[in-house]
Amino acid sequence: MNATTRLFSGLGALFLAAATMLGAFGTHSLEDVLTSDQMETFQSGVSYHFYQALGLFAVAFAANQFPDSRLPRWSGWLIVVGIFFFSGSIYLLTFGAPRIVVMAAPIGGISFMAAWLLLAIAAFKSRSSN
Repeated sequence: MNATTRLFSGLGALFLAAATMLGAFGTHSLEDVLTSDQMETFQSGVSYHFYQALGLFAVAFAANQFPDSRLPRWSGWLIVVGIFFFSGSIYLLTFGAPRIVVMAAPIGGISFMAAWLLLAIAAFKSRSSN
């Protein structure tokens, strides 16, 4: 297992743990505090957090499959940035941050899209050993 594979497997697991904790916190502690719209927004942040954390395992797999490519590593870091900007801004907004915080969400969304495109490029550019 190479360093990038270890890094993004570990980060994926940590981000999944965090998403699980936040989801449980939202379900058990925020349901009576937030409006239904706020709760829906919070759950959207948790959902994207989960999906992208799982995606870090795809990045780890790709880093192992394409060890000579830097693209999986870039992809992984873009997912990490995306989680912080996209889900993070949603979490902050849910807890009363100024509305301007929502302007960070598109940075996260673009980071997610760029990450997956880089991973696709890595796959298409790889040389088959068959």
